[in-house]
Amino acid sequence: QVQLAESGGGSVQAGGSLRLSCTASGYYFGDKPMGWFRQAPGEKREAVALNYVGVSRTYVAESVKGRVTFSQDNAKNTVSLQINTLKPEDTAMYYCAAGFGGGQLWDENNWAYWGQGTHVRISS
Repeated sequence: QVQLAESGGGSVQAGGSLRLSCTASGYYFGDKPMGWFRQAPGEKREAVALNYVGVSRTYVAESVKGRVTFSQDNAKNTVSLQINTLKPEDTAMYYCAAGFGGGQLWDENNWAYWGQGTHVRISS
């Protein structure tokens, strides 16, 4: 059974940084695609940052471009996303996704496994 567990969310003032992490069990990230999505209250879930190590493809939403960095620890089977210069509009539930089935990376319907999410709240 695949389980993804996000951590690292919290309440931060604008301008600060957070490092979100996602640890998998029953699934090995390796060079497979993984993604970070977010959903703000009343909004649809959207892709934030997607990384496909195996083919060196990444997708970063315009809203976070220049502010995010991927990292991956294969020994811990954990992927992380550092978000800098946080803005109030970054407030959302952030989800880790794995099990990409093909198609467009940013389409949430193409991902099989999801974590429960970690909440990020940015105050101005």
